[in-house]
Amino acid sequence: MRRRTTAVLIASQILGGLGVAIGIALASVLAEEIGGSQALSGLAQTAAVAGTALLSMPLAALMGARGRRPGLTLAYAIGATGGGLVVLAAALRSFPLLLVGMAAFGAGSSANLQARFAAADLAPAEQRARAISTVVWATTVGAVLGPNIAAPAGRSVAGLGIPEAAGPFLWAAAVFVVCAVLVAVLLRPDPLLTARALAPREEHPERGRSLRAGLAAVAASAPARLALVTVSTSHTVMVAIMVMTPVDLAHHGAGIELIGLVISGHIAGMYAFSPLMGWLCDRAGRLPVIGLAVALLGAAALLAGTAGGGHGRTAAGLFLLGLGWSAGLVAGSALLTDSVPQAARAAVQGLSDLTMNAAAGLGGALAGLVVAQAGYGWLNALGAVLLFPVVILAVLGRRRPGRAGAA
Repeated sequence: MRRRTTAVLIASQILGGLGVAIGIALASVLAEEIGGSQALSGLAQTAAVAGTALLSMPLAALMGARGRRPGLTLAYAIGATGGGLVVLAAALRSFPLLLVGMAAFGAGSSANLQARFAAADLAPAEQRARAISTVVWATTVGAVLGPNIAAPAGRSVAGLGIPEAAGPFLWAAAVFVVCAVLVAVLLRPDPLLTARALAPREEHPERGRSLRAGLAAVAASAPARLALVTVSTSHTVMVAIMVMTPVDLAHHGAGIELIGLVISGHIAGMYAFSPLMGWLCDRAGRLPVIGLAVALLGAAALLAGTAGGGHGRTAAGLFLLGLGWSAGLVAGSALLTDSVPQAARAAVQGLSDLTMNAAAGLGGALAGLVVAQAGYGWLNALGAVLLFPVVILAVLGRRRPGRAGAA
């Protein structure tokens, strides 16, 4: 059952990552074309991140009540609808409709994030991090391939009277439909419902499945709080630094090809090495890998923030930034799942995705202001400062013996 579930999730992650990457590749271009202003170009990505965050809790509530399959199916269906709305907005030249479509399109990212927790539902504790990391790794294929087929997707709608930049969203909508069908048909039996059925009776009372119970579960568990802060901080630091790096590179004379190469290295760091992070989590424990995440993110901020015109130094920093994000996401997700009762896991996991995306959305929005007022180096310095709460909570966690620390 675990092998079948993992295979379905890997397939959906490859396709889901492809769908997200196809659309996002030209989102800012489409927003500028429809909005008529470069200042509006970043709002498309902001709307997608906001949609991912806002949809995390309702989808988690649905999964908590009905299981992973209906929640993931609905998320991909909403993402497909969002892609269709973006195409319609392009045809009508409606910027408000574009933002609504992008927010709904963010549901595809919500599904991809929640899939990592579905992989952990049936995994034994000693293999849980590897199960999560395998599904995260599968995103690599789609994330790398997606931007490369955005151009042909754009050309495919050239004769339909809509901007070419909207073509990738039409393809993405079709990919999300395939994902929804794949999950609805093949993700049986449902991994979350099966895990609950196998858990001791006292671990799955009905009252533990509410979102309020999820909040209470995090409040009652120090390891869960550490996990939540780790995931949110890793994601926020990564997004804030990553979104402004192309701007800094361009200011130091880098061309589009070099910027693309640096970002590709960053994406490889994010996803390609996640199985290694999962193996380390299960062998060495969650807390050491969280420490590794802090070290990698701190080193990334130091390298990128002091690079100046040294493009190789910036590239190394962005690669380490991706590695640090991977370590923080895998270790934090595994520790979060370890640290709360079975009944509250879906709600807590939804809270985790809401928190990480909301924080990253705010961080990405403020990053531009920081760079404009103080510079790219100060942005990296502030990113490093954000890591201190993780360090403090991790040190406190080492002093408290418990299941998470032992894991």
